[in-house]
Amino acid sequence: MAKPDTVALTYPFEPPTPRHTVEVAPGVRWIRLSMPFRLDHINVWAIDTDDGWVLVDTGLNDPATVADWLALIAQGPLTRPLQGVYATHMHPDHIGLAGWFTRRAGVPLHMSRLEYLSCRVMHADTNREAPPDGVRFYRRAGWSEAALESYRSRFGSFGKHIHALPESFVRLQDGDHVQMGLHSWRAITTGGHSPEHVCLYSKDLKLLIAGDQVLPRISSNVSVFASEPQANPLKDWYESQDRLKREVSADVLVLPSHNEPFYGLHERLASLKAGQDQALERLHQSLCSGPQRIVDVFPALFRRAIGEQDGQQLSLATGEAVACMNYLIADGAVECYVDESGVAWYSLKP
Repeated sequence: MAKPDTVALTYPFEPPTPRHTVEVAPGVRWIRLSMPFRLDHINVWAIDTDDGWVLVDTGLNDPATVADWLALIAQGPLTRPLQGVYATHMHPDHIGLAGWFTRRAGVPLHMSRLEYLSCRVMHADTNREAPPDGVRFYRRAGWSEAALESYRSRFGSFGKHIHALPESFVRLQDGDHVQMGLHSWRAITTGGHSPEHVCLYSKDLKLLIAGDQVLPRISSNVSVFASEPQANPLKDWYESQDRLKREVSADVLVLPSHNEPFYGLHERLASLKAGQDQALERLHQSLCSGPQRIVDVFPALFRRAIGEQDGQQLSLATGEAVACMNYLIADGAVECYVDESGVAWYSLKP
């Protein structure tokens, strides 16, 4: 859900040009990789070690990204040996080439357990038929038969941009300290956007590798999926944002996965929280007019209609809307009933 950038953040660096790096702190290099989507890039980070470098996030597994990496590792500081790969979370733009790098260099993959196992499970769905539970989930949200058929045709595409993960990994846990070269980085696990997202915080360098947890110009998707339809990821997201504000210094340079590195972490956290609060209030006001389906509340949440012609956007919007409803249900503000056709209707509790 994109939200307006209501705070004045400071952006000290221009993006690197293709197949080049920008040093944002001693031994920490910013690389930008292109993606063939509406969100057309991802930022990844190369960090010097005593005897080489480590990589945080990898980009998609596609020919264009592989070509960019072959050019990058053939020049400058990245000609030194790769020592390890770290993944903030399981989404294809972050972990797509983790298996390619770890097998090519014979190095370990470091990530949280839930992210690794969740990715293995979802990768196994590649090219499978859509499960009945998934069809039931989107029918419950109010999707038309045409939209459900589009879902069936698209299901199983998650793993198409992910090189097969290595058969083993090194677990990152909350509070772990990882030594990279001269500096220690602390793992901070966060929830909401993905099961056990990892941010990496260097107090010495005053850097936070934020992954998708804190982005400066957009907000990350917080969704409920068919595999756990009663989940409450928005509660996890609120708690994680509050925790980052408590545990990470306000003066860090934030290294996000999208857009540009910025100063103003605490201001951005407050802005994101305020934006989400406002979306929930708009949803609450929308329900004052009577019971509604998930597809009926899109204009209130996103301030625009979500058409069926873009199946990916429809899925993302549905997941976010269900997350908001589940949050309000857990808070005691909303109740839900399912009609005879399997469609869920939400209303304010009397």
